[in-house]
Amino acid sequence: MEDKYLQFFLDETSLYNDIVLGHLLPSSWWVSLPRFFQTWLRNYIAGTLLYFISGFLWCFYIYYLKRNLYLPKDAIPTTKAMLLQIYVAMKAMPWYCALPSVSEYMVENGWTKCFASICDVGWFAYIISLIAYFVVVEFGIYWMHRELHDIKPLYKYLHATHHIYNKQNTLSPFAGLAFHPLDGILQAVPHVIALFIIPTHFRSHVALLFLEAIWTANIHDCIHGKIWPIMGAGYHTIHHTSYRHNYGHYTIWMDWMLGTLRDPEEDVFEKVK
Repeated sequence: MEDKYLQFFLDETSLYNDIVLGHLLPSSWWVSLPRFFQTWLRNYIAGTLLYFISGFLWCFYIYYLKRNLYLPKDAIPTTKAMLLQIYVAMKAMPWYCALPSVSEYMVENGWTKCFASICDVGWFAYIISLIAYFVVVEFGIYWMHRELHDIKPLYKYLHATHHIYNKQNTLSPFAGLAFHPLDGILQAVPHVIALFIIPTHFRSHVALLFLEAIWTANIHDCIHGKIWPIMGAGYHTIHHTSYRHNYGHYTIWMDWMLGTLRDPEEDVFEKVK
């Protein structure tokens, strides 16, 4: 029975491979690859496309269509800065894509608490599990991010790569994935740890991992959305300029509870004083 249930996961990941690889590559290039490498190749292609499409569309909107509406002219990053961010992100992308490939392998082998369909648990249980998943991920990313600052060797050899973007005019949506490869993986690991703690809908897990690319692009655009309690770009820009505040990922809750929150409006007030 367990093997039959695990087949649902195998069928789903095979569908994802067919959608991405089957439409973009000749079948002779990938069908003979071991399953894990098919998954990695699919994740690499999908992740790269998502990074470039979301980054270019968002940059086009805020820097050209709405130029000077959201950001003053001197806060717009140079083309050189954005190209450097793309270069760093693309060097790391093959390594980033190993993490969802490993998580899918563990799900396919029944090592996690994933379930295949919402019908298996019902909508109420699905929503509760999704909230619990977000809580575990938020908790994990907060502490992982904070320790990447507090443990000096981790900061020096890993996280400092991302923090060269420490002014408003050096941050752009393309900085969202401009990390040392191990740094980026460590900050995404809570998504995988959650699978062993929380019953998680597999498709939702895959979607949320890839939506990280869009979310991280959003919080590096320097535009303060003012949607409480979301950890938007206004908060994250302060993180890049102060280094010691706003470690959270999706929300401000962890920073608020642990005393590391710095509000963008209060920050502006302090600068004016």
